[in-house]
Amino acid sequence: MDSEFFLALDEIERDKGISRDYMLEKINQALTTAVKKDNPAAADGVVVETDVEKRKVRIYIEKTVVEEVTNPELELTLEQGRKLDPKAELGTKIPVDMETKKFGRIAAQAAKQVIIQGIREAERGMVFDRFASKEHEVLTGLVSRIDPKTGNVYVKLSTASGMTEGVMPQTERVKGELIREGDHLKVYVVEVRRPTRGPQVMVSRTHPGLVKRLFEQEVPEIADGIVEIRSIAREAGTRSKIAVWSSDPQVDPIGACVGPKSGRVNAVVEELRGEKIDIVKWSENTEDFVAAALAPAEVYSVSRLENDHSFRAVVPDTQLSLAIGKEGKNARLAAKLTGCRIDIRPASEMMERSSIVIDLDKLGLTPDAAPESIEEEEE
Repeated sequence: MDSEFFLALDEIERDKGISRDYMLEKINQALTTAVKKDNPAAADGVVVETDVEKRKVRIYIEKTVVEEVTNPELELTLEQGRKLDPKAELGTKIPVDMETKKFGRIAAQAAKQVIIQGIREAERGMVFDRFASKEHEVLTGLVSRIDPKTGNVYVKLSTASGMTEGVMPQTERVKGELIREGDHLKVYVVEVRRPTRGPQVMVSRTHPGLVKRLFEQEVPEIADGIVEIRSIAREAGTRSKIAVWSSDPQVDPIGACVGPKSGRVNAVVEELRGEKIDIVKWSENTEDFVAAALAPAEVYSVSRLENDHSFRAVVPDTQLSLAIGKEGKNARLAAKLTGCRIDIRPASEMMERSSIVIDLDKLGLTPDAAPESIEEEEE
């Protein structure tokens, strides 16, 4: 039986990847619990030992040699002790072996449950460790089911070392994106949680990190570290903006991301199911960066306002709606991309303001004093 027991442990280690030492620890706990249930009076003396080299399991009750026995389950007389150990004296502790076949059915079942639980805990720990290293990465998953009540999508995720199920909450789904059971999706691993029921992998299709990782997969210059994605702003399903920079003056970061015949950016757009992507050049000069971020609109000038994080962009009148975008989307994404507040003004308005300032200058007045001064002049 001992030989079969250790062969079973070897098989578990080989098939499930659970270490034999881990399982031996759990099994020792299980056997100890079983023996104590069958022998409550001897519970304090129960010892379980496993010898891996000899492939033996030993279960015994440690009994103490005493002058007068009050608890036969834990004590021996000197005469009884010397039958087991001729050198025994009062106070000597002597191991008395037990036969496992004496275990009761309930105790054996309890031991079985502990072992099964130990295997489950080990498997959960392995899944957690495996996928925790995949946080903030992109994995390809197979849609296994969609909860009609919550809208949550459950995706089978696989890595080189195993498979588990990821959860994409309704809030992480792209609005309007059609997902069906059996679809293959690339998803972004947002977080790997470790609740009591086992590891839970939270995935997303709306996270800006998905765009970044897809470009890293498509653009060799990004993978090599020559081109960097410095900033991303995204409104999932409609439009994203990315700011790129190159450490090599000979490499155009925008051209690298677009790729020959737009092949690289089109591959990302296809994976995102038609989401538009603006690629702009990152710059240390914030004014230049703000101007670039408003693409595809043309920008005449950008000036810093009193607040360090506020800028005014002047655009041609014909480009105003393009700079702002539908429902303010282009301006909103540009602000997210740059981290700045952007005040967009048409050129005609700024020219009109400039002409007013020139007229006031001729009168020796400041713009702030204009209304009051003009009224006084009229009076």
